[in-house]
Amino acid sequence: MANDEILQKIIEGVREGDAAQVPEWTKKAIAAGIEPLVVINEGLTKGIQAVGALFANGTYFLPDLLLGAKAMDAGIKVIEPLMAGQKREFLGRVLMGTVEGDLHEIGKNIVIMMLKTAGFEVRDIGIDVPAKKFIEQTLEFKPDIIGISALLTTTVGRQKEIIELLQEEGLRDKVKVMIGGAPINQNWADTIGADGYAEDASVAVEVAKRLLGA
Repeated sequence: MANDEILQKIIEGVREGDAAQVPEWTKKAIAAGIEPLVVINEGLTKGIQAVGALFANGTYFLPDLLLGAKAMDAGIKVIEPLMAGQKREFLGRVLMGTVEGDLHEIGKNIVIMMLKTAGFEVRDIGIDVPAKKFIEQTLEFKPDIIGISALLTTTVGRQKEIIELLQEEGLRDKVKVMIGGAPINQNWADTIGADGYAEDASVAVEVAKRLLGA
């Protein structure tokens, strides 16, 4: 089977949310001599982009998005051990976390997967993250973008708190801030001084690219 056909099988597997077949085709791609980065960029990434497009136009729904992300992640797990020691060019660094008092992570995790496959280096600092930890991790990781997720009306104020703390610590002009979550909208992003807002995972990558001029 030609390399293009193998990559197409990976794309189709991710699009269909087939977490069993995607790693199998990923292994076949590697066995056929396709470079790991090519498998990521021309197979897994194109597959999740197709899922994102179907979600954006209303053909797919959240369960379909989750299945696609799971299938893509299964392929990434095959590739990751092969990437050890290889230097990969990244579009930028993103620090991602869910604010203190909020335990939601599904949306955040999907965004992280999509950012990774789009070429971003991402550090996930988890859920229920205090504002101070966002600052500490910013100093350590030196991200280009900080992604702040809040899914509850009672926790969205934490996003504003983090931005204000970044300002106090003299870090605000060093990073872009992207926010998201069910109660969030563009008006809130403008109000608290965020640089970007993503209404769902399917557009988060484009927002991140726009913020970095990529």
